[in-house]
Amino acid sequence: MSVNFAELLSIEGYIFLNRIFEPEDNSLRLLIERGRVSDTEENLEIANTILKGIRPIDVDERSPLLQIDFDTYIAYSVKNESFTFWDDYEKFKGKLFRIYSKSRYLDFVAVSTFATHDFPGPFQHYGIVTENHVIDVIATVIPIVTEIKRT
Repeated sequence: MSVNFAELLSIEGYIFLNRIFEPEDNSLRLLIERGRVSDTEENLEIANTILKGIRPIDVDERSPLLQIDFDTYIAYSVKNESFTFWDDYEKFKGKLFRIYSKSRYLDFVAVSTFATHDFPGPFQHYGIVTENHVIDVIATVIPIVTEIKRT
């Protein structure tokens, strides 16, 4: 089932990066898993303190897999989520899936590449904030999003 990236902007909950790779030179594929809160409670020990009634986030065969394909891109970046912070400078629509109108990454691409809205043409900053990674993609193409059912 195909989905428009803009439809992802309202998604809340838990998502995880399953895989990132280039199926062909200068194309990008992201596999994103949706997690869900477990029905089973557990106890978790941290620094000699036991936290009771913790519900882990599960990804299993019932969790849908989103395949996000960029036929081409200008730049992409993957950061460890633990090293990121909120930046009021940035402006975007969305929550876990974002489309930026202003960002530090757009600024970086402007000074580190010769990409402009004239060449290769108008481009957009897409962001995906997962539980462990933050993925930024600058592209002239709208990504193709496909929901894959696990077998």
